[in-house]
Amino acid sequence: MAIHPTAVIHPTAIVPPEASLAEGVRVGPYAIFDGPVTLGPGCVVGPHAHLIGPLTVGADNRIGTGCVFGGDPQHTAYAGQPASVEIGDRNTFREYVTVHRGSHVPGWGVTRIGDDGYFMANVHIGHDARVGDKVIMVNGSLLGGHTTVQDRAFISGIVGVHQYVRIGRLSMTTGALIIVQDLLPFMTVRTREEVAGVNVVGMRRAGYATADIAVVRQAYKMIYRSGSILKVAFAALETAYPTHALVAELIAFYRTSKRGLIRPTGEPSGDAEG
Repeated sequence: MAIHPTAVIHPTAIVPPEASLAEGVRVGPYAIFDGPVTLGPGCVVGPHAHLIGPLTVGADNRIGTGCVFGGDPQHTAYAGQPASVEIGDRNTFREYVTVHRGSHVPGWGVTRIGDDGYFMANVHIGHDARVGDKVIMVNGSLLGGHTTVQDRAFISGIVGVHQYVRIGRLSMTTGALIIVQDLLPFMTVRTREEVAGVNVVGMRRAGYATADIAVVRQAYKMIYRSGSILKVAFAALETAYPTHALVAELIAFYRTSKRGLIRPTGEPSGDAEG
C-alpha cells in the first residue's frame, strides 16, 4: 500500500500504513481509516468520516462529513467472516451516509456501488446491496440487505426497501414508502401496492425515443390495467411485442423475480398456476 505524494491528509486524520491513497486525494479533519482502504485519484473525504477496509473506492468520489463505509453487516449471524465494499467512480455521498460491508451468506460477501451516483444525507446501504450506475437516493432512504437497485433508479426520501427486493432500471418511487416487492423497470410507484405509471421524464432524460416510451406505456396498461393476472398479462405482452428490447427487459425482470412484483393487495400473481 502507498500514499501518493500529492495526497493531502489533515494532521488530525488517522491513516494506517495499509491504506492506499492515489493522486490528488484529500482527507479532512478527524477522518479515520481502518485497515486496507484504497481510494482512487481525486477522491475527497470529509471531516469525521470513518472508512473501514477491505474497502475499494474508485476515482473522483466525494465522501461527506460523518460517512461510515465498511461497517459490519447488521446480521445477527455475522461473526467477522471476510467481506468488503467496492465503490465505483464519481459518486457523491452527502453527510452521514452509511454503507455496510457484505455478509457471510454463501454467494454474497461484497456490497457494490456503481458509478455517478448521488446519495443524499443519512442514506443507508445495507450489506450485500448491489447499486447500479447513476442511482439517486434522497435523504433518509434505506436499502436492506441483499437489495438490488438498477441503473438510473430514483429512490425518494424516507423510503425503506426490504431485503432482497429489486428496484428496476429507470424506475422511481414516491417518498415515505416501504417497498416490499420488486418494482419493474421504467415504472413509478405511488404506494406500496400501486404502480402509478411510467417514469416518462426519466426515460426522456435517458434519451429514449417517443415511440419506445409509448411502447412501455402500453406495457404498463397491459400489466396493471388489463385486469389480468400477471402471468397472463406478461404472456400477452410477449405476444404483442416479441422483438422490442424494452419489453424483453420487463419480461426478464418479471421472470427472475423472487419476491413478486408490486401489485394491489389480494390481486393474484398467477405465478403458482400450472
